[in-house]
Amino acid sequence: MGGRSVSAPTGHYAAKPWLGRLSAAQLADVAPAPTVVHSFRAAAARVPEHTALAYFDGRLSYAETDALSDSVAGYLAARGLGRGDRVAIMLQNSPHFVLALLGAWKAGATVVPVNPMYKSGEVRHVLHDAEVTALICSDRAWDAYLRDTAAESPVRIVLTACELDLQTRGDARVLSFERLPQASDAEDLLTVARAGTLPPAEREPTADGIALISYTSGTSGTPKGAMNLHGNITYNAERQRRGHPVPEGATYFALAPLFHITGMVCQLAACAANAGALALAYRFDAGVVLDAFAEHRPAYTVGPSTAFMALAAHPAVTRDHFTSFQVISSGGAPLPPALVEKFRADFGPYIRNGYGLTECTAPCASVPPEREAPVDPVSGTLSVGVPGPDTVVRIVDEKGQDVPFGEQGEIAVTGPQVVPGYWRRAEATRQGFPEGELRTGDIGFMDTDGWLYVVDRKKDMINASGFKVWPREVEDVLYGHPAVREAAVVGVPDSYRGESVKAYVSLRPGASADPAELGAYCKERLAAYKYPREVEILPELPKTTSGKILRRELRSHS
Repeated sequence: MGGRSVSAPTGHYAAKPWLGRLSAAQLADVAPAPTVVHSFRAAAARVPEHTALAYFDGRLSYAETDALSDSVAGYLAARGLGRGDRVAIMLQNSPHFVLALLGAWKAGATVVPVNPMYKSGEVRHVLHDAEVTALICSDRAWDAYLRDTAAESPVRIVLTACELDLQTRGDARVLSFERLPQASDAEDLLTVARAGTLPPAEREPTADGIALISYTSGTSGTPKGAMNLHGNITYNAERQRRGHPVPEGATYFALAPLFHITGMVCQLAACAANAGALALAYRFDAGVVLDAFAEHRPAYTVGPSTAFMALAAHPAVTRDHFTSFQVISSGGAPLPPALVEKFRADFGPYIRNGYGLTECTAPCASVPPEREAPVDPVSGTLSVGVPGPDTVVRIVDEKGQDVPFGEQGEIAVTGPQVVPGYWRRAEATRQGFPEGELRTGDIGFMDTDGWLYVVDRKKDMINASGFKVWPREVEDVLYGHPAVREAAVVGVPDSYRGESVKAYVSLRPGASADPAELGAYCKERLAAYKYPREVEILPELPKTTSGKILRRELRSHS
């Protein structure tokens, strides 16, 4: 696999104490396919009639999906798309996303996944920064604002999709829009896919080619594009398939959005590597997802803790909705220990924590299926798991030196899943990947058995009267209150303390609690400088599409 040279880790983390926590299957060497295209074509050759994509009542087999995406690739190449050109895909979880993705990769292009919730200015930045040649989006977004957004960009090829297609029943809770007339300045993705055009010759992607330019959320400045190589993706997908096994051909439910690196790797790529069926339900709606669980009976899913909170709080939820699952993973947002225990008590499955970033192509640590994550007795933090056998996670100080086991520092990652850097950002790459090692910006610690704990984001630390307060610790306490559904803690200006702790919470349906009660609950369980001086109850906390609670929006709300 290509990329920048990486120095061999030294020090006590290089001894990989976590290896003793891994199963034989997890310790075994893996030989991933060069790209997801190779995985998909192998599945299409082996089980052509097996369902590849399930979308409400619609089904596409591996053979059909392979042929349809071939035609998309042929169309893009015929329109002048060259090897290495960028194709932006801005779609929800539907078969159209997969056809566009595979088609772009088969044409030799690099894909730029774009969050469908992005506004015009956010999309404009991505189109210009990545110098996007082709845009594939919903017909509604094109008609509403993307036509104007793309007008002064490098985009010269546009395909639109009506996400009502490829199913007949749908669900009015999420598919509550009307079909639009086909735009005269764009081609219909499905029409192109059904044209039977042959894919271009000699455009096969390679393991060291750039598969994705995945833009960060921009919480610490202008969003940067992480360059996920094809080999980064298939390595992590194969590790996911081998380390969290479900039967070949099993159904994977796409709870995380496919444009997010977690959905891309742990759902789509792992599913293709396992010749599985990927069940899609457009975008997250708790009731729609529960209905889909009952219909598709998936064996695997992964999503943020906020999604599991919403599912657990839905009035129609029952234990039967989860009986088919063999593995449920969580990532992208902190997983409170109280949620894990309540979910297991109420519905059966144990939610397996995980940790990763866009820059390490989703997971770099997870809880092995034979084990349960320990909870740190001091902070109450649930471990995010252990690294894999080919990965080294270090905890480092400001100078990049190892800190002892048990001490807090910045989490640094080396391994086959770490990207070579940021798209056309040499200085950001130098700072973020010294000698090829990813500096995550997350604060954490590791115990002597190799269990990794994420304390919080470096930038989210609250300084109250000179004392460090990590929001996660306060949030985990709040999640222990029976009325709390969601919690987020931020620092707010305080003339006496410099900063003080403020908590925002939403309540479970039918539950009641007032701010004073929640503040007192925390005061009983936390040091005096940690408990929130102010608690505000909101109907819903702001979140990204991938389910991460947006503390920055709450700070501006304060």
